[in-house]
Amino acid sequence: MFAPGSTAVSYDRASFIEWYRRNRRRSTALFDLLDPGAYYERPIALRNPIVFYEGHLPAFSANTLLRRGLGHAGVDDRLDVLFARGIDPEDESSAKPRVAAPWPAREDVLAYARAADRRILDALGREDLDRPDRPVLRRAEGVYALLEHEAMHQETLLYMWHQLAHDRKRRPADGSDRPVAGGEPPAARTVRVPAGRARLGAEPDAAFGWDNEFPAWTAEVAAFDIDVYNVTNRDYLAFVEAGGYGNRSLWSDEGWQWVQQARVAHPRFWAPRGDGWVWRGMFEDVPLPPAWPVYVSYAEASAYAAWKGRRLPTEAEYHRAAYGDPSGAERRQPWGDAPADPSRGNFDFMHWDPVPVGSYPAGASAWGVHDLVGNGWEWTATVFDGFPGFEPMASYPEYSADFFDGRHYVMKGASPATARELVRRSLRNWFRATYPYVYAGFRTVGD
Repeated sequence: MFAPGSTAVSYDRASFIEWYRRNRRRSTALFDLLDPGAYYERPIALRNPIVFYEGHLPAFSANTLLRRGLGHAGVDDRLDVLFARGIDPEDESSAKPRVAAPWPAREDVLAYARAADRRILDALGREDLDRPDRPVLRRAEGVYALLEHEAMHQETLLYMWHQLAHDRKRRPADGSDRPVAGGEPPAARTVRVPAGRARLGAEPDAAFGWDNEFPAWTAEVAAFDIDVYNVTNRDYLAFVEAGGYGNRSLWSDEGWQWVQQARVAHPRFWAPRGDGWVWRGMFEDVPLPPAWPVYVSYAEASAYAAWKGRRLPTEAEYHRAAYGDPSGAERRQPWGDAPADPSRGNFDFMHWDPVPVGSYPAGASAWGVHDLVGNGWEWTATVFDGFPGFEPMASYPEYSADFFDGRHYVMKGASPATARELVRRSLRNWFRATYPYVYAGFRTVGD
């Protein structure tokens, strides 16, 4: 997606091919973590069965580039449609897959994926990928979309895998599965961010952005104070032990209905064990690490903030805390203009679980706020919607607009399972208020 009137771009064909191959290798490795018997399970009732996603990734790429972009035939008419789009139901009772069983055998899904890969790689290697006469390919939009789409779905796969029983997964051979539990969390404190401006969204000359990132606009932000560290498991445990899940006054109507109907009494990533709690890790349960950020839904985060007499930051306040600078300028990343690298935060699949808050001081913002990018997405109080002047993108027109329903909230930052290519200032993520599965934490602010 680019601003109207954008001119042609000079793209690197070899980089596109390498990125595509890297995506496919990682997706294959993620599916290979699973016990074969789990292939048709639905670890999260609000999502399709696992089989769908192994077909959806190549199908989206083929449908976007081959069919809608280049005007070519697809890979397989039936499977192109079968795997075209997932679901985002309101609740479990309405979470019906878009197709009735039986799903294809895995060998058929893999054969389809191999055929799609061959066709896509051939197109990336020889077709004109920037076609002003074809909106899907204008400034190579469709290519960027398919590449980022697969990286985004890899995070979806991981939080789905997180809900599977441990015996349904294989530990990786490299030993990376061992959690970094850490010790005690740093002392909680806040920092004052002075009034100023926040530039939201992507600029017209950006290499690529999703439609909800355009057009860029500037917000005036009043002074506020913000937590230096994300709310930790230890912080949140005090809320649980104080009866926060039973205190109606702390919850929105939607949140309270969810708590009552689903009998929610603690974060999804926790489980009671004896007299205490464990963290439901990707490959094993571990005693609840007090210094890790708590992962919760928007409803839980806002209830905790109310309990503390505070609130969640708006999207503009997050931007001001993350990218603002005392000089009045804005940074490309919280730490400055240097690219995202392993010293800056817990992202790009370095860890399967969180790490203690404050583990990446080199990633702190100009105001000294830690972990604004990495270790978990950050809930904001901003309802997901288009910026003034929003226009749906040609390559994926339903990507954002289908979720402008007043019930999804913006998340910013990145999680351990966010690819480095997605770590950019303008990127916006979003989920329903009561969705508890995503790798999302929060911090609070005060006026």
